[in-house]
Amino acid sequence: MNEDQRTSPNRRVPREEVRRRLLAEAARVFAERGYVDARIEDIAAAAGFTKGAVYSNFGGKQELFGAILSDGAEAELAAVMTELKDTDDLRTAIGRVAAMVARRIVENTGRGHLGLEFAARAARDEHIRAVLTPMRRAQREGVAQSIAEVAGRTGVRPAADLDQTALILHCLTNGLVNEHIADPEAVDAAAVARALTTVLTRLLPLPPDEGRATE
Repeated sequence: MNEDQRTSPNRRVPREEVRRRLLAEAARVFAERGYVDARIEDIAAAAGFTKGAVYSNFGGKQELFGAILSDGAEAELAAVMTELKDTDDLRTAIGRVAAMVARRIVENTGRGHLGLEFAARAARDEHIRAVLTPMRRAQREGVAQSIAEVAGRTGVRPAADLDQTALILHCLTNGLVNEHIADPEAVDAAAVARALTTVLTRLLPLPPDEGRATE
C-alpha cells in the first residue's frame, strides 16, 4: 500500500481526524514560518497526508489559515460559556470571564501573532479579507451571545445594545492581544484582567440598589 492510500481520509482516517491533524500541524507551521513561507505540502506531510487533503478539507492556504483562527475563537467562546454556566452573580461572572480570557491571551501568543498577520494581509488582499470578514463577524456574534447569556442569568441590562457591546469587547480583546505581544512585561495577565473587568462592569452595570447592597 502506497503513502496516498495509507493516508487517504476516505479509506482509513475519519474526516474530522484529518481536519484536526491538519489544523494542529498548520498552526505549528504558520507560527514557526509565517503565512508566506508556510507551504501546504509541508503542512500536509507533517500531518501524514498529501496536499490534496488540505484542498479537499479547506480549499487552500487562506481558508486553512482562517480555520485555525476560527477554531481558536470557537474554543474561547465555549470556555466563556463554561465559566458562566453555574453562576447567576454578575460580579462573579465578570471576574471569572476576565481571568479566563486574560489567561488565554498570555498563554497563547502564537495565535495572537497569527491573528495580527492575517489581519495585516487582509488589508491588502481581497481574497484573505473574504476569509477574515465573515470570521470576525462570527466572533462578534459569539461575544453578543455570551453577553446575552450573562444578562439573562443575572437580570442586568447592558449599557448598550448587544451588537455595540460585542463590538467594544471584541476590539478591546484584540487590542489587549496586540499590547501583550508588544509589551508582555507591562501588559501581563493581571493587567489584561483588570482592563477587561473595568470595561465589563461599565457595559454590564449592576442596578443602583444592588450595587449599594454589595458594597
